[in-house]
Amino acid sequence: MQKPLDFLYGTVTGIGSMPDEDASSALELIKNTISVGPHWPQLPKRGRQESFIRQYLTPLVRLGLIDIESGDSPVFQDDSGDWLENMEQFYQYFLNFEEGGNLKEEALSFFAFPKEAASGFHLFLQQEWEKMSPVPSFVKGHISGPLTVGLQLFAHDQSTSFYREDLRDILTKTLSLIAAYQVREMKKSSVPVLIFIDEPGLLTFGQSTYVSLSRDDISASLRQVVDGITRAGGYAGTHCCSGVDWSILFELPLQVVNFDAYGFFDSMLVYTRELDRFLANGGCLSWGIVPTTEDVEKEDVNSLKARFFEGVERLSSQGVNKERLLKQYMITPSCGAGTLTREQTENVYQLTGQLNQAIKAELPG
Repeated sequence: MQKPLDFLYGTVTGIGSMPDEDASSALELIKNTISVGPHWPQLPKRGRQESFIRQYLTPLVRLGLIDIESGDSPVFQDDSGDWLENMEQFYQYFLNFEEGGNLKEEALSFFAFPKEAASGFHLFLQQEWEKMSPVPSFVKGHISGPLTVGLQLFAHDQSTSFYREDLRDILTKTLSLIAAYQVREMKKSSVPVLIFIDEPGLLTFGQSTYVSLSRDDISASLRQVVDGITRAGGYAGTHCCSGVDWSILFELPLQVVNFDAYGFFDSMLVYTRELDRFLANGGCLSWGIVPTTEDVEKEDVNSLKARFFEGVERLSSQGVNKERLLKQYMITPSCGAGTLTREQTENVYQLTGQLNQAIKAELPG
């Protein structure tokens, strides 16, 4: 049974992407609405370098393992003459990280975000969160999941990289190191660090067109990224914005599982036994209940609050401990807000913060 995560319970945060091109305006909205759990803003409208996939590929591009310029999609250069030499250099960085000490710090620094790929992250690090009043319960980062990235990255022959054990290993280790780098940098604020692994690609598991996807490969890849986060001293969560096989995530050593409680609530009803066990072990169920679609324009705090408590009743009627559901929760938007207008995004973030306060006001004590 993991240590209780009281500092996470009853809190609020965002998912990641925002429509701003200016990191300052995005971060100001975050501070004004969800300051209890601020996250660094991902800004895909600034260019391809800040997109959901490419943002995390810079180390592999530097090493000559991936080409992001020649085509529409990034491609592993596994047919190049220096592939083995470049791969050896990659694994040397990973071994240096594993060995610890100064070599570990140098390895993590190699996997740092360049400023042009994560302007929101670098501005976030400049904030003195430990001096804020009140001090946030945690600060949040995020990283794309290995399955999601691996399904959109290809080998030189256009085969999908996640199906290739060698390429999947490189990709998973890269994401693990980038996640650990985030934790290292964000911990400098002396506030607990939570990293979400954003894994929308999990939706493909079980679909007929992805029949060869292995549950074991998915779990092992995610587990390695989770391990990178926790070994660095952070707390690990996941985000999926559709109905997926939640049992895969509940079996991992995660502290937080975030689900789209607005659009895909019923998917959780299939996994109530696993959810109840997750909560019994101290886990936090994160409700993505504020829609990041045009539906946000027809909702308000009262309608979303009613949806939350109705969801609690439905889950508890299926055997999930109600007391834990009403204690071990977090509130977020259903997904990132990068495709919304600025006005819609402001509405999403304001509703998220206000909804959390409204829910807490209804709870005893």
